[in-house]
Amino acid sequence: MPASRARGLLYALAGAAIGAAAARAAYAAFTRNRPADLSGRWTRKNHRGEPITLLEGPAFVAGSSAAAALTPGLPGRLRLAALVAGVGSGALGAYDDLYGTTSSKGFKGHLTALARGEVTSGAVKILGIGATGLGAAALVSQGPVDTLVNGATIAGAANLANLFDLRPGRAIKVGLLTGGPLLAASLFRGSPASAALAAIPLGAAAALLPDDLGERAMLGDAGANSLGALLGLAAVTRLGRPGRYALLGTVVVLTAAAEKVSFTKVIAGNPVLNRLDMLGRRPVDPV
Repeated sequence: MPASRARGLLYALAGAAIGAAAARAAYAAFTRNRPADLSGRWTRKNHRGEPITLLEGPAFVAGSSAAAALTPGLPGRLRLAALVAGVGSGALGAYDDLYGTTSSKGFKGHLTALARGEVTSGAVKILGIGATGLGAAALVSQGPVDTLVNGATIAGAANLANLFDLRPGRAIKVGLLTGGPLLAASLFRGSPASAALAAIPLGAAAALLPDDLGERAMLGDAGANSLGALLGLAAVTRLGRPGRYALLGTVVVLTAAAEKVSFTKVIAGNPVLNRLDMLGRRPVDPV
């Protein structure tokens, strides 16, 4: 095995292990002996109408951030970009988790409200994640065009991941299915830093998947936004310009489609996607 691939594998294993261990430790700390007021603020009803904690999201942010800070092989600017993207989008997602309203939904709803002079929590999150995406992109890009493209991709990926967080384990499965090939490509190409960067969110997310599938917890906006932003950052640092443009186009198309089409209905109507979606989950309640 070439030395660069061996280093990449070592760094990836370290990133995944640190992310997983830190995420599990954070989740245990956040959910152990919670005060009643804290428990209530971070509890929501899931698709079954059952109470479920959103503290999985902050645990993911804490775990992936610890891994971004401690994993070997990451250049300083890339390490800082991961912290800006992951923590920034996670914090904005947490704000929406705690203070968000359902009066406006989706990009169109929040931006329409903003045009009327109504600043919704969703609009704050959209603009804030856009800013953190650009900030992270500025640390790893060359020139203003690359910064804009990469920043839009990071921010768009953060939002897109959140659109899948509607059923147990779905957002994490999508993250693993998209991030896995990115990690494999980084290892194959002998890019140790890219491999480490891709492995960090995958390790943290995989460690939290059992509680997500078990319907004890969910990522919420905090975790899903952070997961998407980190995978977006990993993608723009690995892909060439044509690949980054194609990725941004895909993110835009899927985000626009979500305004008109229910991803849940599309997945339920496709046997392969539905089988993946139900893998590890409780059976659907009979109607």
